[in-house]
Amino acid sequence: MIIDNVDNARRITLLDQRKKRIESSLREKFAEFSRTDFIEMEVLKAYRNYYKKFKKTYHVQLQLESVVQKGKSLPNVSPLVDANFAAELETLVLTAGHDVDLLEPPLTIDATQGDEVFIQMNGSVRSLKPNDMMMSDGKGVICTIIYGQDKRTPISPDTRRALYVAYGPPGVPVAVVQQQLDTIRENVLLFAPEAKVKMVKIYSALKEEKKNTSVKRHI
Repeated sequence: MIIDNVDNARRITLLDQRKKRIESSLREKFAEFSRTDFIEMEVLKAYRNYYKKFKKTYHVQLQLESVVQKGKSLPNVSPLVDANFAAELETLVLTAGHDVDLLEPPLTIDATQGDEVFIQMNGSVRSLKPNDMMMSDGKGVICTIIYGQDKRTPISPDTRRALYVAYGPPGVPVAVVQQQLDTIRENVLLFAPEAKVKMVKIYSALKEEKKNTSVKRHI
């Protein structure tokens, strides 16, 4: 999903009120949940199965647990980033946010082969493992499920056009992915009512291609 015409300067907005309501709602809904209860939820189970192949733990689950069980608040980064993070904790769908003006066409969704290298948001140079979902632009890999976003293209306070990409491994319903994108849009409109959605599209692997590691999609 691409949204443009946005002022992303940090300020108090209606989104901040919504974030507080989300925190309260999550704590009430999951007050009695243990980690076992969390990982049996449909969406979290799908991500757990995906991350388990890479010996990793789904970080959105850990963030949900920290809000519910440790009383932590949703972070304050910038409105466009906060809009995504708040939506993630409601739908549990992993989503990356990029500055459209920093991207170089073409954009491609594919699986890693294991010979790619990219620079993570924290500046670390990372050799990618094979069979991880990734997105790349004309200059290289910009995001993978396991290792997150790159240093070159993330949303910043100067961003005016944002690309949100929700990554759903097998087991995550298409309807939940759509809900995630819809929720981000609703959150953005709380602080930027003049914002415009320029594109919304969901790409799925074809049934006959699911046996293959690489299922390339051009955006």
